[in-house]
Amino acid sequence: MKTLRLILGDQLNSNHSWFQTVDDEVIYVMAEMRQETDYVKHHIQKVVGFFLAMRQFSNQLSSAGHKVRYFRINDKDNPHKLPDLIDDLIDEYDAQHFEYQLPDEWRLDKQLNEICDSLSITSQAVDSEHFYTSRYDLKNFFAGKKQLIMESFYRMMRKKHDIMMVNGQPDGGKWNFDHSNRKKWSGEPEIPKELNFQKDVSEILDEIEDSGIKTFGNLNSKSFNWPVSKKECTKLLNYFCEHLLVHFGDYQDAFHTQEKFLFHSRLSFAMNSKMLSPKEVIDYVLDHYYSNTANIDISQVEGFVRQILGWREYMRGIYWKEMPEYAQMNKLENYNPLPEFFWTGKTKMNCLKHAIGQSLDEAYAHHIQRLMIIGNFALLAQIHPDEVDAWYLGVYIDALQWVEITNTRGMSQFADGGIVATKPYVSSANYINKMGNYCKECVYSTTKKTGDESCPFNSLYWNFLDDKKEHFQKNQRMGMMLNLLAKKEPKELKELKERANEIIENPDRF
Repeated sequence: MKTLRLILGDQLNSNHSWFQTVDDEVIYVMAEMRQETDYVKHHIQKVVGFFLAMRQFSNQLSSAGHKVRYFRINDKDNPHKLPDLIDDLIDEYDAQHFEYQLPDEWRLDKQLNEICDSLSITSQAVDSEHFYTSRYDLKNFFAGKKQLIMESFYRMMRKKHDIMMVNGQPDGGKWNFDHSNRKKWSGEPEIPKELNFQKDVSEILDEIEDSGIKTFGNLNSKSFNWPVSKKECTKLLNYFCEHLLVHFGDYQDAFHTQEKFLFHSRLSFAMNSKMLSPKEVIDYVLDHYYSNTANIDISQVEGFVRQILGWREYMRGIYWKEMPEYAQMNKLENYNPLPEFFWTGKTKMNCLKHAIGQSLDEAYAHHIQRLMIIGNFALLAQIHPDEVDAWYLGVYIDALQWVEITNTRGMSQFADGGIVATKPYVSSANYINKMGNYCKECVYSTTKKTGDESCPFNSLYWNFLDDKKEHFQKNQRMGMMLNLLAKKEPKELKELKERANEIIENPDRF
């Protein structure tokens, strides 16, 4: 039976059961579509990265003997819309059956369901065989519970998959070593230079430009440095284990003006495109750790495993539990526009200049830069979560809605009212100054709360608490800060709010 099988751009899983047998009756289809490049404005490195990885995967399948129909962005017969693509190919190949792997984005799941309902041939959806969990495992796990606490989900996952467990107890005697993962990096230990995958992408850049795709961010034609094949991704994973894992946990929350990546793995694009699976990554890391326990502390490894086995799977579960309503949530009623400096990096606030500038240059920033610098400012400035979502979804090479929106609209912007996080992740300048050296060379003072020289984060923080205090009256974790707010002298609070409103009304002046 002639079968057409669709492979989406983030389904580059060479270990999938589909590919274990070569069948001349099966045609695999992959396409670079304007439907996917245009639903949000993407970073140029994100578009290049996915196109290159898709092409590599297509070549890999063809070399293994599979029949592949691949559409490049400028192919004249590329319809650029999924319904047209599938209809055209069913007719062309006289296919009697259509199959696809379950997509990870709600919009594509809805679209593919509608397509299959309209087909005159049989169809089937299969699992992508990537995650540890199914779509609704988290929903079932938390059924009947009021709070969706990640830590309890993480512990269940550790037990269920026997990861870092000894006789039913957590290896090292603790489930979580987060308190060991908060060191500030000040030049030591030495950070190895990042692994080099740089390749000339001038040809694909010309194709993207000719196609008319609108992008943002920076990329020199010979400076693209992301892995785009299973072989390169595995090389990056090995490099992380050999050179970075030993200090990863200690400094995973740190940031520094001279180091963009510190000890982070940069494996998120490899995983979110499915070139590597979470199980492959965790197994590889744990094999390395248990062979080197004399040199690597368990806190380094547990912090890494928690991000993947706990947080990544948790966020996906939240996504499928709460969508599509989740994408409209704005519980704190924030409506301000995104400042222009999010697109340029041009701001006098040194922390934002570095974190946003790095995002524009590298299509990457680590979780604390995303959460406690960029996201912190966006929330304190009360920017509309729709605009924050769109920027985060576009700027990062690893950003797909299932993982982006729960981190951004949920944890970062608290727009879900507390589904993901038990309190908003906001801070004054103190936290930023404590975790890195961005404040050291800034024109603003971390200790001043008002006046032209005061750090904008300070006045914005107290103004946010005052503006949103009604939202947090019943939040026990906000009690101490609200008590401190209540003790502010009216004159001081008035000055703080005047300074904050000046920043909110004209953010690109600061």
